[in-house]
Amino acid sequence: MASDARATVDDVLARVAAAPMGIWTAVADEASLHARADELDALAAAGTTLPLHGVPFAVKDNIDVAGIPTTAGVPEYAYIPTENAPAVQRLLDAGAICVGKTNLDQFATGLSGTRSPHFGTPPNPIDPTFIPGGSSSGSAVAVASGLVPLALGTDTAGSGRVPAACCGIVGLKPTRALVSTAGVVPASPSFDTVSVFARTCADAARGLDALTAGGRAHDAAQWPTVPRVAVPRTLEWFGDDDGRACYEDALALLAKQGVELHEIDLVPFLEAGGLLYGSALLAERYASFGAFVRDHPDAVDTAVRSLVLPAADHTATEAFTAMHQLAKLRASTSREWERIDAIVLPTIARHPTVAEAVRNSIPTSRELGTYTAFVNLLDLSAIAVPQARAATVCRSASPSWATRSRTGRSSRSQQRSRAKHSRRRRRLNV
Repeated sequence: MASDARATVDDVLARVAAAPMGIWTAVADEASLHARADELDALAAAGTTLPLHGVPFAVKDNIDVAGIPTTAGVPEYAYIPTENAPAVQRLLDAGAICVGKTNLDQFATGLSGTRSPHFGTPPNPIDPTFIPGGSSSGSAVAVASGLVPLALGTDTAGSGRVPAACCGIVGLKPTRALVSTAGVVPASPSFDTVSVFARTCADAARGLDALTAGGRAHDAAQWPTVPRVAVPRTLEWFGDDDGRACYEDALALLAKQGVELHEIDLVPFLEAGGLLYGSALLAERYASFGAFVRDHPDAVDTAVRSLVLPAADHTATEAFTAMHQLAKLRASTSREWERIDAIVLPTIARHPTVAEAVRNSIPTSRELGTYTAFVNLLDLSAIAVPQARAATVCRSASPSWATRSRTGRSSRSQQRSRAKHSRRRRRLNV
């Protein structure tokens, strides 16, 4: 916890000024940040308890911050909100300081971080030739670069976990009802969530606690004594054997910790995830911002435009068919949770380069979402955590833990494992 918020602000401003281009879309002015710091220090001196006193945080630029333009990555779309999104306000109420807004794939549509033609691609701090991940690219890079310890993103198909995997940090996605999405530019409102980026699981938990303001269950009785973790029978590694080796190392570490590993058929989960972009459910993106794309085609990235505009042609019959298919998959996958507590997966199987993502934008994003999108479609919680560094950058052997828990908090034994091995830097998605 910061004891001198003004000193913290000065330090952050110096780091932001020295940071490369592409991370931020807007930074709050020095005077307002100092005023906020002085206000917080005065409250703390008067005895007010502020769980996040003086903690600087960044906000993805599809989430409203009062007085700062919301662009969703498209300056022509910009508007200036008069009030904060509830998620932002919760962090402010806890004593945090909003430093500014961060870059993203336009309209939060994409998982590479390369679909922001106006603001550019945020450089991956580990190796800028590799993608930072998206769509919450700027938020992940801001945390991974040490500019802020906490950042808000959004997650509709993995946008809060893929960038964490690419940048070697923690990305936490709660279930939809836990954190309000009011004041968020909609992408697919049926699946949109506000997510948290941090460098450690403990910091991510602190951020989520502030966002939910005591709405999460912390009863230790809810945590399994011996976690039952599912491991898919087969996984596609897209030719990356190094990623497979990282993942197998992670499974070995879990087994040594006494975790029960259970084999699972991942096919119905993957089928659910595939519906987001592979069915009439994509029409929800057109309903959200398609009219703007239609009227301002030159302002929008080519890949975003080519995905969204054809979605207007889907019929109501096709949309209902997709919804019914998803309902069946939810029912079939829900039975698996009677015998497991979590699924451990690679967040991403392979870490593409920026050049590849630009050259093959849509196929690259679809590959990146292979093991993340189903979490949104099935309304699960998930966390991407570093486990060790692979030979080709920080690719996600970072386990992603997908769980049915509404809190986003995994068992204590899993948390201990992540805290211990996060120093080695790999990425897993749970």
